[in-house]
Formats: sequence, C-alpha cells, structure tokens
Amino acid sequence: MIITNNLTKKYGEQIALDHLNLNVKEGEIYCLLGANGAGKTTTINLLLGFITPTSGSAFINQLDVQENPKATKRFLAYIPENLMLYPNLTAVENLDYFSGIAGKTLSRSDLKIVLEEAGLQSEAFENRISTFSKGMRQKVGIAIALAKEAKVLLLDEPTSGLDPKASNEFGVVLQKLREKGVATLMATHDLFRAKEVATQIGIMKDGQLKQQFAGHDITLPELEKAYLSTMDYKELVS
Repeated sequence: MIITNNLTKKYGEQIALDHLNLNVKEGEIYCLLGANGAGKTTTINLLLGFITPTSGSAFINQLDVQENPKATKRFLAYIPENLMLYPNLTAVENLDYFSGIAGKTLSRSDLKIVLEEAGLQSEAFENRISTFSKGMRQKVGIAIALAKEAKVLLLDEPTSGLDPKASNEFGVVLQKLREKGVATLMATHDLFRAKEVATQIGIMKDGQLKQQFAGHDITLPELEKAYLSTMDYKELVS
C-alpha cells in the first residue's frame, strides 16, 4: 500500500532524504523513529505529494504519487501533529464536512457511530472542537479516516503532547485500523508507543534509514539501545 523506491529529496546541497526504500503492506503499522531533521516528515510530505522528489518514486496503492496526485489522495488520510479542524463546529459537524469532501454521505446517526468507533466519548459528539483536548481532536481525525474508508494512514507525531492515557487510547484505535487492513506509516519520537503498536520499526538519521526491525523481534530496551547508538548518544548506552 505504501512503497518508496530510492526516494530522495535535496534542497540545494542539503540532503533531506537519501534513497529511502519502504514497503508497508495492508494491515501493517510502520513506525519511523528519528530526531528532528532525520527525514521523517519529509517522507510523509513526499507521500502526500506536498513536495516533489529530487529522484526516486513513491507509490500509494500501486499508484505513483507524482503522476496521480488526486487519485492517491482518495486512498489516504493524514493526521499531523496539530490537526486542523473547525473550532466553532462540533465533532459531528466536522466529521460531516470532511467526510463530505471525501465524497461520503453519512446520516447523523452513522456519523456518531464512526466517532464512537474512533474512541470519542458520546457526550462530546455535540461539543465544539474548541473545547477539545489534543487527544480528542486526534480521535476526530481517526473518525475522518474511518468515514473516508482510507486504505492508508499517514501520521506525523500523533502522540506528541498526549498524556499516557490518551496515547494508549490512540494506540488501541491504531490496532483496530490494522485489523481493518489499513496500512499505517507513523513518524514519531515515542519509542514506547512504537514498540507497542508497530509491526515494523525503522530508525532514521540524516535522511537515511539506518536500522530496521520487526516489531515482535525487538524488546523495548533493545530498541532504546539501537536508537541511542544510531543517534551517536554512546555515553547513554550501557
């Protein structure tokens, strides 16, 4: 569902992404770890078609992103670190609006079912987004992905700023999406959440994918050690 072939992005002499090769299949959650500037967000922006690669290619559901920008967007949903919703509209109204843009017409009762499936508490359905915590806004974002029936989910630091309970709830919803066959690529600093949800984990530095693991093949202490070693924080590695 998500493929990159030697995907590269340069800004002048600066290399933001260097020959990245990824393959995320249906029902997989791939977590990209790395410090700021490692190339995680650049990867997501290239998959979204927001920027043009210097070389290489990116595919969503077997369609080249650069050649089919509109078609590929039909298959995916994107949740950035700070999700932009309409603050003066309720959760139901936001979901109705954004699902409508995606060509989906849902009844009010169906909209509430989708919000409930995304983990939002029912008493918040008719509240304005301006009153929501970040975790609640992220759940509305997940609801939009569900309503759109997205096959691909792109996440950029979705758990940043969430308390442990909200982060755990977000992880539970990701697992539900995995069971539906959604392919997820998540850029994150959260090693614990990556270990909890990921089927594949990659560690990036300086635009390169330095290490890659199957989620079930590595423990959290091993992942932490690999991350610190990759970041050259050798003094912190025991």
